[in-house]
Amino acid sequence: MSNEQMLDLFVIGGGINGAGIARDAAGRGLSVALCEKDDLAQGTSSRSGKLVHGGLRYLEYYEFRLVREALIEREVLLNSASHIIWPMRFVLPHSKTDRPAWLVRLGLFLYDHLGGRKRLPGTRALDLHRDPEGAPIKDQYTKGFEYSDCWVDDSRLVVLNAVAASQKGAEVLTRTRCVAAKRNPEGYWDVTTENELTKEVRTFKVKLLVNAAGPWVRKIVDDVASSKSSRNIQLVKGSHIIVPKFWQGQQAYLVQNYDKRVIFINPYEDDKALIGTTDIPYEGKVEDVKADESEIEYLLAAVNRYFKETLRRQDVITTFSGVRPLFDDGQGNPSAVTRDYVFDLDETQGAPLLNVFGGKLTTFRKLSEHAIQKIEKYFPDMGGNWTSGAVLPGGDIPNADFQSYMQACKECYPWMPRDLLVHYGRHYGSIIKQIVSDASSIEGLGQHFGGNLYEAEVRYLVAHEWAMTPEDVLERRTKEGLHLSTEQRAAFALWFESEFIKHNTDRKIS
Repeated sequence: MSNEQMLDLFVIGGGINGAGIARDAAGRGLSVALCEKDDLAQGTSSRSGKLVHGGLRYLEYYEFRLVREALIEREVLLNSASHIIWPMRFVLPHSKTDRPAWLVRLGLFLYDHLGGRKRLPGTRALDLHRDPEGAPIKDQYTKGFEYSDCWVDDSRLVVLNAVAASQKGAEVLTRTRCVAAKRNPEGYWDVTTENELTKEVRTFKVKLLVNAAGPWVRKIVDDVASSKSSRNIQLVKGSHIIVPKFWQGQQAYLVQNYDKRVIFINPYEDDKALIGTTDIPYEGKVEDVKADESEIEYLLAAVNRYFKETLRRQDVITTFSGVRPLFDDGQGNPSAVTRDYVFDLDETQGAPLLNVFGGKLTTFRKLSEHAIQKIEKYFPDMGGNWTSGAVLPGGDIPNADFQSYMQACKECYPWMPRDLLVHYGRHYGSIIKQIVSDASSIEGLGQHFGGNLYEAEVRYLVAHEWAMTPEDVLERRTKEGLHLSTEQRAAFALWFESEFIKHNTDRKIS
């Protein structure tokens, strides 16, 4: 490989938008590289509410186009990755002191019909005193509604897009910072990157630069590319708490707080609940974001307003916060700021720069498609739209029927415990056979680190999914960090360091 590579597209940012754009472009035949200064999905894209949803509350702000697009995408994504995305029913207890019932019913009617719903069941009214979904709710709430959306493993969605991009020929560079991007007289970008671990410096000659840096989008515009843009973003902090699950059943709940914000209470990792989110303007360093005590108390209060079982501060197992880079549309209220996306194509100084502002997890595929359409005049020979009918790695499950697929896996691996089989199925889908390989017993998976984490999976993640630290494995590629004790986590970190860091073995992504 020469010291300088010639590329069609260079993408800055390894969150969902950057990974999605790299995948789309590579699939059209463009030569692509993506760099991410940290791990894939380490920022905003792994700190979401883990939902593929239309955004029911956005209807209040007349965001009909965004909601319709998101609802359509919900079904597209469900078909493309049924191993990491699955239907979930949401119970909305009604409080007479908040939005009137007729308004909620109207919103749910629109939600059912705006996006051409096919696979998901529609809304139904609930008697919270009779229907089992109402059992954990306080007796003062008598009426409720139940509707459909989807759950997603957000960080795996990002990683699988990056894997797909790599399979299509893109080069994915993690732990690699874009240190400079300069337009040269020939009409190209001269891009310089530096690997944070090895300190290797690479240079690229690029036709078009894509800035999908999320919360850092302005930093790339101003400091790295020395470009100009009149667009801006509003940074909004969203915090979540994780507690032990405190109700029966797989349904989630959506409750309205006194300030009219809605809070999701979702089943998480079998025996836990994920509760969020807050919406607070954020001005600090993005890397330092964390949940404040006031946010934790706010979320606990919202739950305790509706549920019979009182949650206390000591019930909080852990928290996480993300900074959402929302396109600044001039709205002062963070909850009212649009979740839509905007492109800014800077063609004024020669080599083009496409800046991506805003966006949400659910609409990443459409955003990626629109981004490539925005720059198609520069690549007239590239292929057409292709991602709407394509599956993500591991998603080639017949009829997107995950339950039938898991039944077939039970017959293939009769020796594997059910919990481990579901773990592999939900994280990897059809890729399970690459992880299990020729193992014919649990011992064949190698060392057991606790929970559902075995050596075979870790070696797969290092070799094929850019896992370079223990946290990459425990927090983003899997959520096993929630199931390991402090001692088990420490032991795993020592093993990982001795196997992959000190000797730098098995690090090649293929």
